[in-house]
Amino acid sequence: MTIAPEQEAAIFAHFHDVHIDHDNIAHYQGLMDGRLLINRCADCGFWIYPHRPMCPRCRTWNVVPTQVSGRGKLYMWTLIYQSRDPDKPLFEPILTAAIELDEQPGLRYLSRVVNIPAEHLQHDIPLQLTWIEERGRRWPAFEPATAGSD
Repeated sequence: MTIAPEQEAAIFAHFHDVHIDHDNIAHYQGLMDGRLLINRCADCGFWIYPHRPMCPRCRTWNVVPTQVSGRGKLYMWTLIYQSRDPDKPLFEPILTAAIELDEQPGLRYLSRVVNIPAEHLQHDIPLQLTWIEERGRRWPAFEPATAGSD
């Protein structure tokens, strides 16, 4: 995926505090557009995350950022009690998890889990993509899947 120079500048400005490189810039362009993009091999169909330029399965360089369904299940989670910003203390822990996406066994995306108390979490509960606003940016997060969310 080729990104125009003016789009690149907008991505770097919007995500000024994030490490962006050639392999993940399309992912961040997708976040700006409200789409969750994960690299996928155009030859064998293997999903690749963390983002890499080469398919680890068939070793081709034919990797394309592709939108995922946004459905998955809770693989593992943790509660973060320490803020990364010393000027903004946490008032409640941040629920962070690895979500195994429906697209492929073992394809896990690291994200926040929202709209569920931590004590109600269970391994393999179905989750769906939602978006949260934080510091003027939209970020992907996951919440319990509702009936009919296919």
